[in-house]
Amino acid sequence: MWAFTWAFIYGAFVCRSDVDPYTGWVIDFAEIKAAFKPIYQRLDHYYLNDIAGLENPTSEVLAHWIWQQVKPNLPLLSQVMVKETCTAGCTYRGE
Repeated sequence: MWAFTWAFIYGAFVCRSDVDPYTGWVIDFAEIKAAFKPIYQRLDHYYLNDIAGLENPTSEVLAHWIWQQVKPNLPLLSQVMVKETCTAGCTYRGE
C-alpha cells in the first residue's frame, strides 16, 4: 500500500502603513521575503501535519500559524492570505 500526498498552496502578505514619499512604497518586497524565508523553509517539501501547531493544517490554521511566525519580524503585517485554489482559501487579520 502507498499514499500520495500533495497540495498547491498560494500565500500572500499584506502590509499596511503610509507610503514613503521617497521610495513610493510601503515596504520593500525584499523585507517581506526575508521575514518569510525561515518559515517557508520549514514548510516547503515537508508534511505539514508533522510540524508543531499544524497537526490539522486547514487553510485557516495555516494562515493563523504563519501570522504568529511572521508578525514578530514584520510589524507592518496586516493580513495573511492562504489559497488552496483560486476560489478556496482563508484570510487572517490577527483577530
